[in-house]
Amino acid sequence: MSQDSPTSAKRANWLRAGVWSLGFVALLWVLEATDYISGHQLDSLGITPRTDAGLLGIVFAPVLHFGWAHLYGNTLFALVLSFLVLASGFGRGIAATLIIWIVGGVGVWLMSPPGSITAGTSMLIFGWLVYLILRGLFNHRVGEIVIGVLIFLAWGSLLLGVLPGQTGVSWQGHLFGAIGGALAAWLLNDPPKKQASKKAQKKAA
Repeated sequence: MSQDSPTSAKRANWLRAGVWSLGFVALLWVLEATDYISGHQLDSLGITPRTDAGLLGIVFAPVLHFGWAHLYGNTLFALVLSFLVLASGFGRGIAATLIIWIVGGVGVWLMSPPGSITAGTSMLIFGWLVYLILRGLFNHRVGEIVIGVLIFLAWGSLLLGVLPGQTGVSWQGHLFGAIGGALAAWLLNDPPKKQASKKAQKKAA
């Protein structure tokens, strides 16, 4: 029975990650439907740089989109990447997401052009992407390194979106989301040696 416990816990965590990822994407679609019905009134809740109202946008911008095409383009990436982030450790995945959310939002608020409004889950997507690519390097975990390499090979070209010059696209959101992902990978690292040290300290106590 004890041998099955780690496997059962892993399956339970994958299931929880899947439910939360699906729930998050469902929320995005519900909000866009609400925005559409209201005549796009929710769009104003995006991040308006260097304004008091824009600070509220840091909270709402990652779950809002400027139309169905915008949302559709982000849906698959949001579903897959959020699941992978949560599946390897739910608490750590939530903490990483919060770091990306805050760093990305504050960066957009500080650096975006005056009068612009920024919204979209791509800020989180870029953060999750960088987090997944880098976390194995900080954790020294072979499995996470392999996942990071595979994700880089599959979707690494997306990172070109951090460069300026794309009309109508917030490269600031992409850039600071990516910075948030790198920061989360560094802050939340828990390599096997550190875990072994923690266990030894607990036994000694």
